[in-house]
Amino acid sequence: MAEVRRQERGRRRMEEILHAAAQVFGERGYENATTNAIATAAGISPGSLYQYFRNKEELATALAELYRERLAAFGSTFGTAVGPGDLDVLLDHVIGPLVEFNIANPGFKALFARADMPTALRDAVDPAHRAVHLRAEGLLGAVYPDLAPDVRARCTAVAVQTVRAMMPMIVEAPEGERAALTEELRVVLRSYLLARGSGSS
Repeated sequence: MAEVRRQERGRRRMEEILHAAAQVFGERGYENATTNAIATAAGISPGSLYQYFRNKEELATALAELYRERLAAFGSTFGTAVGPGDLDVLLDHVIGPLVEFNIANPGFKALFARADMPTALRDAVDPAHRAVHLRAEGLLGAVYPDLAPDVRARCTAVAVQTVRAMMPMIVEAPEGERAALTEELRVVLRSYLLARGSGSS
């Protein structure tokens, strides 16, 4: 019983550290975040933090995996609703909730919404990036089943990069402007994917 309680305390402490890391990454960006700042945000000493994570890269890896799991759960809520030709259904089910996901997970943009990641960060989040890309590619394939695999992969990459580029602007906008910018993202994605999808038949 004591061992179970110890494990539960360890699990809670790791969650607290990851929550603090998300906060610090979100506020300062990855490069400017430090393990000392993360330990302070978690209310623990740096030495206590190092019992769980050796460095910032390990924190980023664990946080990226947590986001990958949350994204997988997020994606499961709309994946079955999409069929051939259902581009508007796909966009309606994805864009708004994805904005809310980014708002609820402040460290997400520091790990995912940039194209110029340092090597250590890129290596840390690459598995989660691949999972996101494969999920998006599967959804696009459901909407446009006749797209050639190489075209589908390329279109997915462009769509994902477009979302990554615009999401920080949307999340950081005043609430009144956020809906308008979200609609702009929808227009951009819809126009692009319609143009590419029209050539699939």
